[in-house]
Amino acid sequence: METETLNKLRIEALLLPEAERAELAYALVKSLDTHTDANVMEAWDQEIHRRLAEIDTGTAKLIDRNEFRQRMRDRIGG
Repeated sequence: METETLNKLRIEALLLPEAERAELAYALVKSLDTHTDANVMEAWDQEIHRRLAEIDTGTAKLIDRNEFRQRMRDRIGG
């Protein structure tokens, strides 16, 4: 059931720049995650540090945003 408030928020959110929409989406999804597993958080921290180290040492293969988006479209068939 849609409320008037929800509809107004949706319209306003869609008018935001892409980066701000992404930040809002992240905050909303995060607010739904009421159970935080410390082991999962630690694993993500380790993964983030590993990936940053690969970038710093030049061993990571980086792609630009357009290539990433195309790969995702190809992957999901959109």
